Amino acid sequence: MAEPVAAGGMPVEVVYAPAPREVVALALHLPIGSTVGDAIHASGLLQRCPELQLDGLALGIWGTATTLGQVVCAGDRVEIYRPLTVDPKTARRERFRQQGARGAGLFARKRPGAKSGY
Repeated sequence: MAEPVAAGGMPVEVVYAPAPREVVALALHLPIGSTVGDAIHASGLLQRCPELQLDGLALGIWGTATTLGQVVCAGDRVEIYRPLTVDPKTARRERFRQQGARGAGLFARKRPGAKSGY
């Protein structure tokens, strides 16, 4: 259920992670009927982070992919995603290669006296 809209507009949050373990979260109040594109423009992130180009951005609302024209609701969290630098499957293979079979997956934390894989 959507929360009541205050006189100043509806609350929306715009989130972007310019680097690993670094998050920029901005709380905004936008007019009813605003779109994802309006929220991004109002946040000022395009000026603050010059690497962002409006066309070609990967966007989401609460983890669900969306477009610039999607209308936002009160309480929505607009997320701007960075492009992947490494294929996740390749990264997993590299981690496994570095850790070895005993340090990954089911075998990573074995209780003393437990059977293998438990």
